[in-house]
Amino acid sequence: MKVKYELIKNNKDDENVRLGLLHTNHGSFETPMFMPVGTLANVKTLMPEELKACGSAVVLSNTYHLWLRPGEDVVAKAGGLNKFMNYDGPTLTDSGGFQVFSLAKPKDISEDGVKFKSHIDGRELFLTPEKSIEIQNKLDSDIAMSFDECAPYPATREYIENSMRRTIRWAKRGKAVFNNQNQSLFGIVQGGEFEDLRRESAIKTVEIGFDGYSIGGTSVGEPKDVMYNMISYATKYLPKDKPRYLMGVGDPIDILEGVSRGIDMFDCVLPTRLARHGNCFTKTGKINIKNAKYKEDFSPIEEDCDCYTCKNFTKAYVRHLIISGEVNGGRLLSIHNIRFLIRLTENIRNAIKNNEYNEFKESFIKTYKN
Repeated sequence: MKVKYELIKNNKDDENVRLGLLHTNHGSFETPMFMPVGTLANVKTLMPEELKACGSAVVLSNTYHLWLRPGEDVVAKAGGLNKFMNYDGPTLTDSGGFQVFSLAKPKDISEDGVKFKSHIDGRELFLTPEKSIEIQNKLDSDIAMSFDECAPYPATREYIENSMRRTIRWAKRGKAVFNNQNQSLFGIVQGGEFEDLRRESAIKTVEIGFDGYSIGGTSVGEPKDVMYNMISYATKYLPKDKPRYLMGVGDPIDILEGVSRGIDMFDCVLPTRLARHGNCFTKTGKINIKNAKYKEDFSPIEEDCDCYTCKNFTKAYVRHLIISGEVNGGRLLSIHNIRFLIRLTENIRNAIKNNEYNEFKESFIKTYKN
């Protein structure tokens, strides 16, 4: 089946804020939601059952990385991404565009596609909209993404305009070859910081017709107010009966601001990346567990957190693991950080149900320091 979005209600005091239900091949899940990132068909250091215990629904994987290893044909022979990684929830594959453009030079981006060198062995590769979709069709994720250019920030208006319009042409080409009837295809809105270009991108992408829509080109170094404007410029032109996905955003405050602007789905590598460096989320802001003041702190990371880490271990113990270079230190912090963001979206949904979202957002931001 195709992914379907059911709008349950809007927050009474703000029509942009949405509570929804995302119907997938692997169950139905409430939105807004946070989606952990498993780049190589694996959320770093965590097992599928640990993700489920955190309340995970959709998990992301990366088209570019899986194309290079083990290869999309290997995943297809395994029965698709879900069977390959033994995850019984829904999956989403990005287009590979973000990674490709980080490896390519502007002169190597053409109307046909992008020429770049593999980060593994340096061999020359060429990725087109058609190839990205072909790979994702074989990976058999629940949701595939159109191939787009994630333009840098800052960039000239001329560059962004050309890039955005090429992304629309690529979206048409990708949709034309898309042929997995059990998979959904999302379009991506670009346009940089320019309101009229975001509007044009949103309207023309919707005209092509997709199962859902995402907002790209954010969280690439722009100031927060610019990012929030980018979101607002796009969402007002997106259909209310389709899911809206803000790509690569996982900071707690950014999630709240995204929800205020009509976003349903978020993803980011932030929780596991922070964890590997000893950082973790708390309701009063991020802390670094390596700090000496936690050496004899025998309390959990958060007293009211229901994650496996907080229910079983102390700051002192997790700090010991991190300081000692033990992999379980990063594992335990990853569990906590992913659960923190998923629990945040659970609380957001409850606040919307009770028409208290604005109060919840204000209270959270007041307490959260960084």
